[in-house]
Amino acid sequence: MKQQRFRFKLLALLLFGLFALLAVYGVYSINTYGNRWFAYARNPRVREQKANVTAGNIYDRNGVLLASTVEGKRVYQADEAARRAVVHVIGDSEGQVSNGVEGFQTAYLYGFKASLVERFNDLFSSEPRRGDDVHLSLDSDLCTAIARAFSAHPLTQGRNGAAVVMNYKTGEVVAEISLPSFDPMNPTGVAAGSEVYWNRATQSLYPPGSTFKVITTAAALENIPGVTDISIACTGGLDVDGQAIRDYGNAVHKSLTLKQAFTKSCNNVYALLALDMGDAALRKTAESFGFNANFLFRDLVVENSAYPTAQRTRFEVAMSGFGQSSIGATPMHLCLVAAAIANDGVMMEPTLLRKATTPSGSLRATFGPRVYRTALSPATAATLQEYMRAVVTSGTGTRASVNGLTICGKTGSAESSRNGQAVTHGLFIGYIDSDALPFAVCVVVENIPDGQGGGSTAAPIAADIFTYLRDNAEKVTH
Repeated sequence: MKQQRFRFKLLALLLFGLFALLAVYGVYSINTYGNRWFAYARNPRVREQKANVTAGNIYDRNGVLLASTVEGKRVYQADEAARRAVVHVIGDSEGQVSNGVEGFQTAYLYGFKASLVERFNDLFSSEPRRGDDVHLSLDSDLCTAIARAFSAHPLTQGRNGAAVVMNYKTGEVVAEISLPSFDPMNPTGVAAGSEVYWNRATQSLYPPGSTFKVITTAAALENIPGVTDISIACTGGLDVDGQAIRDYGNAVHKSLTLKQAFTKSCNNVYALLALDMGDAALRKTAESFGFNANFLFRDLVVENSAYPTAQRTRFEVAMSGFGQSSIGATPMHLCLVAAAIANDGVMMEPTLLRKATTPSGSLRATFGPRVYRTALSPATAATLQEYMRAVVTSGTGTRASVNGLTICGKTGSAESSRNGQAVTHGLFIGYIDSDALPFAVCVVVENIPDGQGGGSTAAPIAADIFTYLRDNAEKVTH
């Protein structure tokens, strides 16, 4: 009998432990995945709540009303250009845009965060129940200015692409655009499931091209002794397993230091560096920057970036040195890469939500900065900062230069394919070296004209962004 009682006690203890573990996991899951559950369109509880609660408002960092409900209908900014510029971040009333604020912040917008006292009082109120308002880090005017910049430059006019602007000290996203866009107030002619609804800034994986050379450089600095002091030969036509690697315009750079190779963006040298240090070392550094990681951010859904791990021939490794092979990254992640270098190696978590307020205007919640990971050492970051500055002062990124600002950056031209056709994308990543204006940028321009690169297509748009930040410092830093 005593033995049987002991077994019952042991079983009860085991069941209690399992329930406790389940409770802990439940709390963890709600905190980690809660927004994703609420954003799930088929969640019956969410559908019921949306039928009985008026959605709260969405504001940008300067109090601009981005979305509200008028007579039961969701409406957006009065200016069409402004609506289009932020539609992929905000979302739309039909839910065609995945993971926009309209869906991803359902828990706040539709009152799921209301206290028991608030819900009790709502039972006796004659007014319809209303959800919380959310206030974003976004600057709507900057988003609109970036979209106009794409249209203003002859080489980018009418082309698709994306741009992200982030405070590298706090992780706040102050701009995010995706082109093409659409008008959420009048989506006539846009079929359901159209690529127009796709958020290229967070969902599209692009080959990073020569912007990846910042990561290859970091790997070389950490794995090749004395790499900054040696000269590396560029013959203009490196042969790797019978396949030629050439530079833009078939250039022959002859003998280059690492800094010179970075500034001139020499593919031959970076292929040699990748082969010298080996695929494992390059992949390890890429993964320290977040490649192959599962991005699980609090208020943003970002596609995971990829550094290939299988079928790695010497040619594929060589191509990886300058961001080709099967490497893929979103503009959001490439902006994080630039931000980490600017922030002395520390990569902050990207955030969009600043605060949530109740229908009466009181504070529901605030959201502060959080370190995501340490991507590289301060010493390696300092060397990259120096090299990226040289790119803008005397290298391929001079068109990103802006009077009165210290701009650092890296251009890229990435070969890809679309509908079976070879295309080239132009890229620029960079930042302002300033404690007063700590902003990092990524610009991607799709399918650029033949003979052009990131320096002639993406860098001028980056310059427009930097100019806006300089001239509107108060709007983006308060």
